[in-house]
Amino acid sequence: MRIGIVCAGDSEVAPFLSMLKETSVTEKSLLKFYEGKIENRDVVTLFSGVCKVNAAIAVQILIDIYKCDIIINAGTAGGIDERLEIFDTVVSTEVAYHDVEEDILTDFHPWMPSVYFKADERLIVLAEKIANQLESKHKIFFGRMVTGEKFIEDEEREKMKAIYEPLSVDMESAAVAHVCYVNKVPFIAVRTITDTADHSGVDNFELNCNEASQLCADFVKMMLKEF
Repeated sequence: MRIGIVCAGDSEVAPFLSMLKETSVTEKSLLKFYEGKIENRDVVTLFSGVCKVNAAIAVQILIDIYKCDIIINAGTAGGIDERLEIFDTVVSTEVAYHDVEEDILTDFHPWMPSVYFKADERLIVLAEKIANQLESKHKIFFGRMVTGEKFIEDEEREKMKAIYEPLSVDMESAAVAHVCYVNKVPFIAVRTITDTADHSGVDNFELNCNEASQLCADFVKMMLKEF
């Protein structure tokens, strides 16, 4: 079994690189893929760059070239649900695009039954086991994530809540899930919150990104140990 871990940015992948043992690096499509072991599991990790297409490119390479059997999308996200606080972590049960017309996915390829890409049930159960064991002042939430290519301001936040009722928003997770769906590869996203309605904007993301990335990576590491 080989596990692909894709992050959007260099700060988000940095904690995983410090965990890797027996590391080798190869380059494909202007991306650096780091192979090694975390908790004695074969892992390939990288940062894809921000946005849906970049994430999709990275995941297809992880599946086709590096033969990854499971894909974990890890990193940070903005909190939409009012219960979320900075440094809480969200684990996906399903993911959707908030900036793609719904019938594009249901009436055309890949002819989905709904707009929601489901996370792998076994991975959800595994993450729930870790969450129940975890002793932390920060909370773990399971639920819906949405993806689109812009930072969300207050008016858009309320509209998004009304339509999708998501826990969090980011710029890559649905694209990662989309590629996994068409390739029939198990997927889950784990994202730690950097900004909320009360602490919104790019400044808060930049302020909290490093710590949030470490918290996310620590949670994923615990998942790897339980595989």
